[in-house]
Amino acid sequence: MTVPHLASRLPNVGTTIFSVMSALAAEHNAVNLGQGFPDFDCDPQLVDAVAQAMRAGHNQYPPMPGVPALRQAIAGKTEALHGRRYDPDTEVTITAGATQAILTIILACVQPGDEVIVLEPCYDSYVPNIELAGGVAVRVPLTPGTFRPDLGKIAAAITARTRAIIINTPHNPSASVWTEDEMRQLEDLLSPTGVLLISDEVYEHMVFDGAQHQSAARFAGLAERAFIVSSFGKTFHVTGWKVGSVAAPAELMAEFRKVHQFNVFTVNTPMQHGLAEYLKNPAPYRELAAFYQAKRDLFRQGLEGSRLKLLPSYGSYFQCVDISAVSDLGEADFCQWLTREIGVAAIPLSAFYGDGFDQRVVRFCFAKKDETLRAALERLRRL
Repeated sequence: MTVPHLASRLPNVGTTIFSVMSALAAEHNAVNLGQGFPDFDCDPQLVDAVAQAMRAGHNQYPPMPGVPALRQAIAGKTEALHGRRYDPDTEVTITAGATQAILTIILACVQPGDEVIVLEPCYDSYVPNIELAGGVAVRVPLTPGTFRPDLGKIAAAITARTRAIIINTPHNPSASVWTEDEMRQLEDLLSPTGVLLISDEVYEHMVFDGAQHQSAARFAGLAERAFIVSSFGKTFHVTGWKVGSVAAPAELMAEFRKVHQFNVFTVNTPMQHGLAEYLKNPAPYRELAAFYQAKRDLFRQGLEGSRLKLLPSYGSYFQCVDISAVSDLGEADFCQWLTREIGVAAIPLSAFYGDGFDQRVVRFCFAKKDETLRAALERLRRL
Protein backbone atom coordinates (compact mmCIF):
# COMPACT_ATOMS: atom_id res chain seq x y z
CA MET A 1 0.00 0.00 0.00
CA THR A 2 1.29 3.42 -0.93
CA VAL A 3 0.40 6.22 1.44
CA PRO A 4 -0.39 9.44 -0.47
CA HIS A 5 2.10 12.27 0.11
CA LEU A 6 0.78 15.04 2.32
CA ALA A 7 2.38 18.45 2.08
CA SER A 8 2.51 19.80 5.63
CA ARG A 9 0.62 22.96 6.49
CA LEU A 10 3.11 23.43 9.35
CA PRO A 11 6.42 22.00 8.08
CA ASN A 12 8.49 23.59 10.84
CA VAL A 13 6.39 22.34 13.74
CA GLY A 14 7.47 19.30 15.77
CA THR A 15 6.80 18.04 19.27
CA THR A 16 6.45 20.96 21.66
CA ILE A 17 9.05 21.63 24.33
CA PHE A 18 6.33 21.15 26.95
CA SER A 19 5.70 17.56 25.86
CA VAL A 20 9.42 16.86 25.64
CA MET A 21 10.17 18.18 29.12
CA SER A 22 7.15 16.52 30.73
CA ALA A 23 8.18 13.15 29.26
CA LEU A 24 11.74 13.66 30.49
CA ALA A 25 10.47 14.63 33.95
CA ALA A 26 8.39 11.44 34.13
CA GLU A 27 11.33 9.32 32.96
CA HIS A 28 13.63 10.69 35.69
CA ASN A 29 11.00 11.06 38.44
CA ALA A 30 11.65 14.81 38.48
CA VAL A 31 9.45 17.46 40.03
CA ASN A 32 7.72 18.93 36.98
CA LEU A 33 7.74 22.73 37.19
CA GLY A 34 7.84 22.93 33.41
CA GLN A 35 4.34 22.68 31.99
CA GLY A 36 1.92 25.34 33.20
CA PHE A 37 -0.90 23.57 34.97
CA PRO A 38 -1.82 23.03 38.64
CA ASP A 39 -1.22 19.75 40.46
CA PHE A 40 -4.05 20.50 42.93
CA ASP A 41 -7.83 20.15 42.65
CA CYS A 42 -10.37 22.83 41.90
CA ASP A 43 -13.04 23.96 44.34
CA PRO A 44 -15.46 21.03 45.02
CA GLN A 45 -18.34 23.51 44.75
CA LEU A 46 -17.48 23.99 41.07
CA VAL A 47 -17.54 20.25 40.45
CA ASP A 48 -20.87 20.05 42.30
CA ALA A 49 -22.28 22.84 40.13
CA VAL A 50 -21.34 20.95 36.95
CA ALA A 51 -22.70 17.66 38.31
CA GLN A 52 -25.97 19.38 39.23
CA ALA A 53 -26.20 20.78 35.69
CA MET A 54 -25.81 17.26 34.31
CA ARG A 55 -28.48 15.91 36.64
CA ALA A 56 -30.75 18.80 35.64
CA GLY A 57 -30.61 17.61 32.04
CA HIS A 58 -28.20 20.16 30.56
CA ASN A 59 -26.51 17.60 28.34
CA GLN A 60 -27.50 18.54 24.78
CA TYR A 61 -26.16 21.22 22.45
CA PRO A 62 -26.25 24.73 23.90
CA PRO A 63 -26.63 27.80 21.68
CA MET A 64 -23.68 28.26 19.33
CA PRO A 65 -22.29 31.38 21.13
CA GLY A 66 -22.63 29.71 24.54
CA VAL A 67 -25.13 29.34 27.38
CA PRO A 68 -26.83 32.75 27.87
CA ALA A 69 -26.40 32.71 31.67
CA LEU A 70 -22.63 32.29 31.31
CA ARG A 71 -22.34 35.04 28.71
CA GLN A 72 -24.35 37.32 30.97
CA ALA A 73 -22.08 36.49 33.91
CA ILE A 74 -18.98 37.33 31.85
CA ALA A 75 -20.48 40.62 30.69
CA GLY A 76 -21.36 41.58 34.27
CA LYS A 77 -17.92 40.60 35.59
CA THR A 78 -16.12 42.57 32.87
CA GLU A 79 -18.20 45.66 33.54
CA ALA A 80 -17.64 45.42 37.30
CA LEU A 81 -13.87 44.99 36.94
CA HIS A 82 -13.06 47.16 33.94
CA GLY A 83 -15.97 49.53 33.37
CA ARG A 84 -16.90 48.37 29.89
CA ARG A 85 -20.22 46.70 29.15
CA TYR A 86 -20.26 43.99 26.50
CA ASP A 87 -23.62 42.87 25.13
CA PRO A 88 -23.85 39.19 26.12
CA ASP A 89 -26.01 38.44 23.08
CA THR A 90 -23.73 39.89 20.41
CA GLU A 91 -20.33 40.56 21.97
CA VAL A 92 -19.42 37.54 24.14
CA THR A 93 -18.76 33.97 22.93
CA ILE A 94 -17.79 30.87 24.92
CA THR A 95 -14.86 28.94 23.44
CA ALA A 96 -13.15 25.57 23.80
CA GLY A 97 -10.32 27.16 25.73
CA ALA A 98 -8.14 30.15 24.90
CA THR A 99 -6.08 28.32 22.27
CA GLN A 100 -9.16 27.65 20.15
CA ALA A 101 -10.27 31.23 20.73
CA ILE A 102 -7.01 32.66 19.40
CA LEU A 103 -6.93 30.38 16.35
CA THR A 104 -10.55 31.29 15.57
CA ILE A 105 -9.81 35.03 15.87
CA ILE A 106 -6.89 34.73 13.49
CA LEU A 107 -8.78 32.61 10.95
CA ALA A 108 -11.63 35.15 11.05
CA CYS A 109 -9.40 38.21 10.60
CA VAL A 110 -6.25 37.31 8.71
CA GLN A 111 -6.19 37.00 4.93
CA PRO A 112 -3.29 35.41 3.02
CA GLY A 113 -0.33 37.81 3.04
CA ASP A 114 -1.58 39.86 6.02
CA GLU A 115 0.99 40.59 8.71
CA VAL A 116 0.42 39.94 12.40
CA ILE A 117 2.82 41.35 14.99
CA VAL A 118 3.82 39.01 17.81
CA LEU A 119 5.94 40.09 20.76
CA GLU A 120 8.67 37.60 21.60
CA PRO A 121 9.02 35.56 23.71
CA CYS A 122 5.47 34.44 22.94
CA TYR A 123 3.15 31.51 23.53
CA ASP A 124 3.86 28.76 21.04
CA SER A 125 0.46 28.64 19.31
CA TYR A 126 0.49 32.21 17.98
CA VAL A 127 2.80 31.82 14.99
CA PRO A 128 1.40 28.46 13.74
CA ASN A 129 -2.10 29.99 13.95
CA ILE A 130 -0.99 32.89 11.77
CA GLU A 131 0.65 30.53 9.28
CA LEU A 132 -2.47 28.35 9.05
CA ALA A 133 -4.40 31.47 8.03
CA GLY A 134 -1.83 32.26 5.33
CA GLY A 135 -0.57 35.28 7.26
CA VAL A 136 2.96 36.40 8.02
CA ALA A 137 4.18 36.64 11.61
CA VAL A 138 6.25 39.75 12.27
CA ARG A 139 8.34 39.12 15.38
CA VAL A 140 9.12 42.09 17.63
CA PRO A 141 11.21 41.37 20.74
CA LEU A 142 10.24 42.49 24.19
CA THR A 143 13.21 44.19 25.88
CA PRO A 144 15.59 41.41 27.01
CA GLY A 145 15.96 41.17 30.76
CA THR A 146 12.91 43.26 31.65
CA PHE A 147 10.51 41.96 28.98
CA ARG A 148 8.86 45.37 28.64
CA PRO A 149 7.18 46.27 25.33
CA ASP A 150 9.26 48.56 23.13
CA LEU A 151 6.63 50.83 21.57
CA GLY A 152 9.20 52.26 19.18
CA LYS A 153 9.96 48.83 17.76
CA ILE A 154 6.27 48.01 17.56
CA ALA A 155 5.62 51.25 15.67
CA ALA A 156 8.45 50.47 13.26
CA ALA A 157 6.94 47.03 12.56
CA ILE A 158 3.53 48.39 11.50
CA THR A 159 3.10 48.50 7.73
CA ALA A 160 0.22 48.82 5.28
CA ARG A 161 -0.08 45.00 5.48
CA THR A 162 -0.42 44.82 9.27
CA ARG A 163 -3.78 43.26 10.17
CA ALA A 164 -3.35 42.66 13.91
CA ILE A 165 -1.04 42.64 16.90
CA ILE A 166 -1.14 40.03 19.67
CA ILE A 167 -0.33 41.07 23.22
CA ASN A 168 -0.32 38.94 26.37
CA THR A 169 -0.60 40.41 29.87
CA PRO A 170 0.16 39.03 32.40
CA HIS A 171 2.81 37.49 30.21
CA ASN A 172 3.72 33.88 29.58
CA PRO A 173 6.60 33.10 29.86
CA SER A 174 8.24 36.15 31.48
CA ALA A 175 5.65 37.01 34.20
CA SER A 176 5.79 40.69 33.20
CA VAL A 177 2.60 42.80 33.30
CA TRP A 178 1.73 45.73 31.05
CA THR A 179 1.31 49.04 32.86
CA GLU A 180 -1.47 51.56 32.32
CA ASP A 181 1.03 53.89 30.64
CA GLU A 182 2.16 51.17 28.22
CA MET A 183 -1.45 50.36 27.32
CA ARG A 184 -2.16 54.06 26.69
CA GLN A 185 0.91 54.27 24.48
CA LEU A 186 -0.38 51.31 22.49
CA GLU A 187 -3.80 52.96 22.29
CA ASP A 188 -2.22 56.11 20.85
CA LEU A 189 -0.05 54.11 18.45
CA LEU A 190 -2.97 52.11 17.01
CA SER A 191 -5.44 55.01 16.96
CA PRO A 192 -4.76 56.20 13.38
CA THR A 193 -4.54 52.64 12.01
CA GLY A 194 -6.92 49.82 11.13
CA VAL A 195 -4.86 47.32 13.10
CA LEU A 196 -6.83 44.86 15.24
CA LEU A 197 -5.74 43.91 18.76
CA ILE A 198 -5.78 40.33 20.03
CA SER A 199 -5.40 40.64 23.80
CA ASP A 200 -4.53 37.34 25.48
CA GLU A 201 -5.56 37.90 29.10
CA VAL A 202 -5.78 34.33 30.39
CA TYR A 203 -3.81 35.21 33.57
CA GLU A 204 -5.94 38.31 34.21
CA HIS A 205 -6.66 37.46 37.87
CA MET A 206 -3.01 36.77 38.75
CA VAL A 207 -1.49 40.24 39.16
CA PHE A 208 0.61 40.70 42.29
CA ASP A 209 1.71 43.27 44.86
CA GLY A 210 -1.52 45.27 44.73
CA ALA A 211 -1.22 46.14 41.04
CA GLN A 212 -4.28 46.15 38.77
CA HIS A 213 -4.72 44.12 35.62
CA GLN A 214 -4.81 46.54 32.69
CA SER A 215 -7.32 44.84 30.41
CA ALA A 216 -7.76 46.17 26.90
CA ALA A 217 -11.41 46.58 27.94
CA ARG A 218 -10.38 49.52 30.16
CA PHE A 219 -9.21 51.65 27.22
CA ALA A 220 -11.84 52.81 24.76
CA GLY A 221 -9.42 53.13 21.86
CA LEU A 222 -8.18 49.57 22.37
CA ALA A 223 -11.54 47.98 23.23
CA GLU A 224 -13.11 49.18 19.98
CA ARG A 225 -10.56 47.13 17.97
CA ALA A 226 -9.88 44.28 20.42
CA PHE A 227 -10.69 40.64 20.84
CA ILE A 228 -10.17 39.93 24.55
CA VAL A 229 -9.41 36.31 25.41
CA SER A 230 -10.01 34.78 28.87
CA SER A 231 -9.67 31.29 30.36
CA PHE A 232 -11.79 29.58 33.00
CA GLY A 233 -9.21 26.79 33.06
CA LYS A 234 -6.49 29.14 34.29
CA THR A 235 -8.74 31.05 36.70
CA PHE A 236 -10.44 28.08 38.38
CA HIS A 237 -7.65 25.43 38.22
CA VAL A 238 -9.44 23.31 35.59
CA THR A 239 -7.12 23.51 32.57
CA GLY A 240 -8.38 20.15 31.32
CA TRP A 241 -11.92 21.47 30.91
CA LYS A 242 -10.81 23.68 28.02
CA VAL A 243 -13.39 26.43 28.45
CA GLY A 244 -12.63 30.07 27.70
CA SER A 245 -14.31 33.15 26.30
CA VAL A 246 -13.87 36.02 23.87
CA ALA A 247 -15.31 39.52 24.16
CA ALA A 248 -15.29 41.92 21.22
CA PRO A 249 -17.41 44.62 19.56
CA ALA A 250 -20.44 43.18 17.77
CA GLU A 251 -19.08 43.76 14.26
CA LEU A 252 -15.89 41.84 15.06
CA MET A 253 -17.72 39.17 17.00
CA ALA A 254 -20.03 38.46 14.06
CA GLU A 255 -17.02 37.47 11.97
CA PHE A 256 -15.55 35.46 14.86
CA ARG A 257 -18.76 33.46 15.21
CA LYS A 258 -18.80 32.62 11.49
CA VAL A 259 -15.57 30.67 11.99
CA HIS A 260 -16.36 29.45 15.51
CA GLN A 261 -19.55 27.69 14.40
CA PHE A 262 -17.60 25.60 11.89
CA ASN A 263 -14.51 24.70 13.90
CA VAL A 264 -16.13 23.71 17.22
CA PHE A 265 -19.74 24.95 16.83
CA THR A 266 -20.15 25.18 20.60
CA VAL A 267 -18.74 24.13 23.98
CA ASN A 268 -19.83 21.40 26.40
CA THR A 269 -23.12 22.31 28.03
CA PRO A 270 -22.96 21.20 31.68
CA MET A 271 -19.65 22.92 32.34
CA GLN A 272 -21.05 26.19 30.99
CA HIS A 273 -24.05 25.96 33.32
CA GLY A 274 -21.80 25.01 36.22
CA LEU A 275 -19.46 27.94 35.57
CA ALA A 276 -22.40 30.35 35.31
CA GLU A 277 -23.62 29.23 38.72
CA TYR A 278 -20.12 29.37 40.23
CA LEU A 279 -19.53 32.91 38.95
CA LYS A 280 -22.34 34.20 41.15
CA ASN A 281 -19.73 34.35 43.91
CA PRO A 282 -16.84 36.67 42.92
CA ALA A 283 -14.59 35.56 45.80
CA PRO A 284 -12.77 32.74 43.96
CA TYR A 285 -11.39 35.01 41.22
CA ARG A 286 -10.99 38.05 43.48
CA GLU A 287 -8.84 35.99 45.87
CA LEU A 288 -6.76 34.35 43.16
CA ALA A 289 -3.97 36.94 43.10
CA ALA A 290 -3.32 36.51 46.84
CA PHE A 291 -3.42 32.72 46.46
CA TYR A 292 -0.76 32.69 43.75
CA GLN A 293 1.28 35.50 45.28
CA ALA A 294 1.75 33.32 48.37
CA LYS A 295 3.07 30.52 46.16
CA ARG A 296 5.31 32.95 44.28
CA ASP A 297 6.73 34.25 47.56
CA LEU A 298 7.30 30.74 48.93
CA PHE A 299 9.17 29.78 45.77
CA ARG A 300 11.22 32.98 45.59
CA GLN A 301 12.18 32.81 49.27
CA GLY A 302 13.29 29.23 48.77
CA LEU A 303 15.61 30.24 45.92
CA GLU A 304 17.20 33.22 47.66
CA GLY A 305 20.14 31.16 48.86
CA SER A 306 20.82 29.58 45.47
CA ARG A 307 22.93 30.82 42.57
CA LEU A 308 19.84 31.17 40.39
CA LYS A 309 19.15 34.87 39.83
CA LEU A 310 15.48 35.68 40.31
CA LEU A 311 13.81 37.88 37.71
CA PRO A 312 10.69 39.86 38.70
CA SER A 313 7.39 37.96 38.69
CA TYR A 314 4.63 40.57 38.47
CA GLY A 315 1.82 38.25 37.36
CA SER A 316 0.82 34.81 35.96
CA TYR A 317 2.05 31.69 37.77
CA PHE A 318 5.58 31.68 36.39
CA GLN A 319 8.99 32.53 37.79
CA CYS A 320 11.97 33.10 35.48
CA VAL A 321 15.57 32.78 36.63
CA ASP A 322 18.94 33.65 35.12
CA ILE A 323 21.20 30.57 35.09
CA SER A 324 24.45 32.34 34.20
CA ALA A 325 26.04 31.85 37.64
CA VAL A 326 25.15 28.15 37.73
CA SER A 327 26.15 26.73 34.36
CA ASP A 328 27.81 27.47 31.03
CA LEU A 329 25.18 25.38 29.25
CA GLY A 330 22.61 26.95 26.98
CA GLU A 331 19.02 27.09 28.19
CA ALA A 332 17.76 23.92 26.49
CA ASP A 333 20.75 21.81 27.54
CA PHE A 334 20.55 23.23 31.07
CA CYS A 335 16.88 22.25 31.38
CA GLN A 336 17.70 18.71 30.27
CA TRP A 337 20.60 18.53 32.74
CA LEU A 338 18.48 20.01 35.53
CA THR A 339 15.81 17.37 34.96
CA ARG A 340 18.21 14.43 34.79
CA GLU A 341 20.74 15.40 37.46
CA ILE A 342 18.86 17.63 39.91
CA GLY A 343 15.36 16.24 39.45
CA VAL A 344 13.45 19.41 38.59
CA ALA A 345 11.97 20.21 35.17
CA ALA A 346 11.91 23.75 33.76
CA ILE A 347 11.33 25.29 30.32
CA PRO A 348 13.98 27.21 28.34
CA LEU A 349 12.86 30.70 27.31
CA SER A 350 14.54 30.12 23.95
CA ALA A 351 11.58 27.84 23.10
CA PHE A 352 9.39 30.95 22.96
CA TYR A 353 11.53 32.67 20.29
CA GLY A 354 11.43 31.91 16.59
CA ASP A 355 15.22 32.03 16.29
CA GLY A 356 15.88 30.24 19.58
CA PHE A 357 17.37 33.38 21.20
CA ASP A 358 19.26 32.20 24.29
CA GLN A 359 19.63 34.73 27.11
CA ARG A 360 20.43 32.14 29.82
CA VAL A 361 16.94 32.31 31.33
CA VAL A 362 14.58 29.43 32.19
CA ARG A 363 10.97 29.37 33.40
CA PHE A 364 9.48 27.55 36.38
CA CYS A 365 5.73 27.14 37.05
CA PHE A 366 4.68 27.61 40.68
CA ALA A 367 1.02 26.58 40.21
CA LYS A 368 1.72 23.59 42.41
CA LYS A 369 0.93 22.31 45.89
CA ASP A 370 3.18 23.83 48.54
CA GLU A 371 4.68 20.40 49.20
CA THR A 372 5.52 20.07 45.49
CA LEU A 373 7.25 23.45 45.57
CA ARG A 374 9.17 22.55 48.74
CA ALA A 375 10.33 19.28 47.18
CA ALA A 376 11.58 21.17 44.13
CA LEU A 377 13.28 23.82 46.28
CA GLU A 378 15.10 21.19 48.31
CA ARG A 379 16.62 19.87 45.09
CA LEU A 380 17.31 23.30 43.58
CA ARG A 381 19.23 24.41 46.66
CA ARG A 382 21.95 21.97 45.61
CA LEU A 383 22.84 24.32 42.76
